[in-house]
Amino acid sequence: MIRIENVTKLYGPKVAVQDLSLHVPPGELFAFLGPNGAGKTTTIKMLCGLLFPTSGSVAVGGFDLRTQGDHARALVSYVPDQPFLYEKLTGREFLQFTADLYAMPQAKIAEKIEEVIELFHLEEFVDDLTERYSHGMRQRTVFAAALVHEPKLLIADEPTVGLDPKSIRELKTLLRKLASEGMTIFLSTHTLDIAQELADRIGILDRGRLLGCGTMTDLRKQANRDGNLEDLFMKITEEAAAESATAPATA
Repeated sequence: MIRIENVTKLYGPKVAVQDLSLHVPPGELFAFLGPNGAGKTTTIKMLCGLLFPTSGSVAVGGFDLRTQGDHARALVSYVPDQPFLYEKLTGREFLQFTADLYAMPQAKIAEKIEEVIELFHLEEFVDDLTERYSHGMRQRTVFAAALVHEPKLLIADEPTVGLDPKSIRELKTLLRKLASEGMTIFLSTHTLDIAQELADRIGILDRGRLLGCGTMTDLRKQANRDGNLEDLFMKITEEAAAESATAPATA
């Protein structure tokens, strides 16, 4: 579903992503980890077609984001870490607006909107203006909008921020269910225990480079130690930082 091939992204002289290659098959829940400034947001923006790589290629569902962007973006939904809503619309109107953007058949829109309202328990506030929503209400509404057109790829950036424990548990259950039904989930998070619990595979990015990628077993082999994901993340990133600090400068 995702094919990132030898991608480098530059902002002037700054290297945000360096020679990144990553393949994520359909139906996989992939966790994308890294410290602040690692290049995760830049990678996500390239997957959404909001940025283009300086070199290399990014494809979703077999469609290149640069040359076939409309086809690729039709397969994608993106849930950012700061949920955005049009505050003079109600939640229901926002769901309708999103469905219209994706040119869903009108006969299906009403049915699908009711389905996601029930799924995310929006009934009590969905007909209120979204300017009155709490962060948690906004997050649930944005997730509902992301799923209304039945995307093939769901990109979620820190999806549990602002949610109460019950909503977090329900969201984790939903993400695993969606993956089991064939949807690809690309999850960016700093919450390592959630990544360890949910992900089929995990990628660790730092300073624009993919330092490790695989199952927990794969990462333990790479780090040459047992332990939880936090232990492995610290070992892999600290070793990479030490190698970078001792590497000879190049002209």
